[in-house]
Amino acid sequence: MRFRKEISLEQATPPADRKTVLVVASISSFLAPFMSASLNIATPAIGREFGMPAVLLGWIATASLLAAAVCLVPFGKIADMKGRKKIFGWGSFVFALSSSLSIFSGSTVVFLASRVLQGIGSAMIFSTGIAMLTSVYPPGERGRVLGINVSFTYFGLSLGPVLGGGLTQNLGWRSIFAFNAVLGFGLVVLVVWKLKGEEWAEALGEKFDWIGSMVMAIGLVALMLGLGRLPAAWGGILIAFSIIAFAVFVVWEKKSPSPVLDIGLFRENRVFAFSNLAALINYSATAGGGFLLSLYLQYIKGFSPQTAGLVLLAQPAMMVLFSPLAGRFSDRIEPRILASTGMGVSAAGLLMLAGLGPETSTGLIVGALLVLGFGFALFSSPNTNAVMGAVEKRFYGVASAMLGTMRLSGQMLSLGLVMLTFSLVIGRAQIIPEVYPQFLSASRVAFFLFAALSLGGVFASLARGRIHTQKKGEETK
Repeated sequence: MRFRKEISLEQATPPADRKTVLVVASISSFLAPFMSASLNIATPAIGREFGMPAVLLGWIATASLLAAAVCLVPFGKIADMKGRKKIFGWGSFVFALSSSLSIFSGSTVVFLASRVLQGIGSAMIFSTGIAMLTSVYPPGERGRVLGINVSFTYFGLSLGPVLGGGLTQNLGWRSIFAFNAVLGFGLVVLVVWKLKGEEWAEALGEKFDWIGSMVMAIGLVALMLGLGRLPAAWGGILIAFSIIAFAVFVVWEKKSPSPVLDIGLFRENRVFAFSNLAALINYSATAGGGFLLSLYLQYIKGFSPQTAGLVLLAQPAMMVLFSPLAGRFSDRIEPRILASTGMGVSAAGLLMLAGLGPETSTGLIVGALLVLGFGFALFSSPNTNAVMGAVEKRFYGVASAMLGTMRLSGQMLSLGLVMLTFSLVIGRAQIIPEVYPQFLSASRVAFFLFAALSLGGVFASLARGRIHTQKKGEETK
């Protein structure tokens, strides 16, 4: 291990450079959520072009999520060792390149392969963006800037349904990837041109744990493939194998001299452990809702992609409005209070959607989405502030990546629940008028399960403990 005198990076970084980091991190936070929200609207069009059955539609989103979840923690560790700016820049390039490849996909296999590559680029971005922000801003300002950063995530989610729906309707679904490719390459230029100097590599000199990274990747892939194959026997076998892989991963990481994920962060750091658990539960309970509602609005209500996008705008618009405010409050109010309240509010919104039927009014759907958006805003930036404020500087990349892994794993589990209900209720049929009643039944089951998860997550969020005493100690050093 290479030792050096501790320097406060947030004090050493000039204010102008801090703003540059905030700008590039916020733009990157826009990209992947915009893509995800756009593809929710474009899913029926993509499914029709490639002839995908209902169960396979979930893999349009899952292919990218799974690749990102597998790569987040390893790239977070590499970024701590080699430099966060370097990994961030290359991640922006990979994201832009994969978006370009998606434009020319001629088959389901090629399209899903380009989505996997896009997930790898997303992992490189998300494992470093928040870590760079935390590196350059002092504890008393982190809630504010993390709230701004999160609001760009939700701005992407807001613009995705509207712009993505318009692009799909007027220019075809491939135009979504063209838009992202232009933004991605623009971000690469901005990083090279403006983001100079400090690499932020507090774990410089440590070795990379290849074995631990591979075991974790195997566990995540087996889990997601298993969820997609339930209730078949192979699904249960794969899930059991994933549990064994995760157990081996924990044992290995405890013995490794340079673990890719320091298990002590979970065993000895209550705030870090329960904040990540809360994130996993929250995303597991909410991520599949947009996917289901996009299908519902276009298949059952007969809305165009653009109109469906306008309806879905309600939830992320609330997130954009209230996330910066929630982040600012979390600098003074305990994040566990704000985040736990947010999860309770989200549960109420999900329950409103658990009775979805062919006659459900658009007004009720919009109202439920507004409630969901407000709950999510109360949860997200305070929870991020809690995670990043609970670790030392040399763990910022890993902490940011771990939070991202919880988010993506939660999104995958959420889509896995949707695919499981589709598999049990619809089977492998395409969503056509003859199976609309089964689709509605599966949607109601999924929303009820999501509401129960969100309500249960309140208790995990409340159990995390306090962080502001720790922050005050950091500021007085």
